Amino acid sequence: MENTKTIATNKKAFHEYFVIESYEAGISLSGTEVKSIRAGGVNLKDAWCSVDNGEMIIKQMHISPYDHGNIFNKEPKRDRKLLMHKREIMRLFGTVKQQGLTLIPLSIYFKGSLVKVQLGLCKGKQLHDKRATAAKRDANRTIDRALKEQNR
Repeated sequence: MENTKTIATNKKAFHEYFVIESYEAGISLSGTEVKSIRAGGVNLKDAWCSVDNGEMIIKQMHISPYDHGNIFNKEPKRDRKLLMHKREIMRLFGTVKQQGLTLIPLSIYFKGSLVKVQLGLCKGKQLHDKRATAAKRDANRTIDRALKEQNR
């Protein structure tokens, strides 16, 4: 099994959306972008994916310019192509169009020496859903504290 090292996760996505399914995709990057990602200079907070001309594109993902990159640095928020099989892209495109779902990058990580993105097929949460999730998390936290105190 190849070693994986998570670089960044999109915590906002788990707050704003229900994740129905997740997919793995490669990403087309330049050399300075990979070096910047290795240094942790990536932000997925506002990123999302779309299908343009049969290609999966990730938009608004911010990769900071590499310090020693000079003229080879690219635009920080440029659109980047995701590498997936054509059948997978078309199936996701159909699902997104029919069911009103969204493709959101959940995390970016190294798998061996390759940069991979975990995409989530997501459905937006309503305000009451967010409140219910927060209440459930707080209840679980209270239960864990009580069990910890009891076991002492």
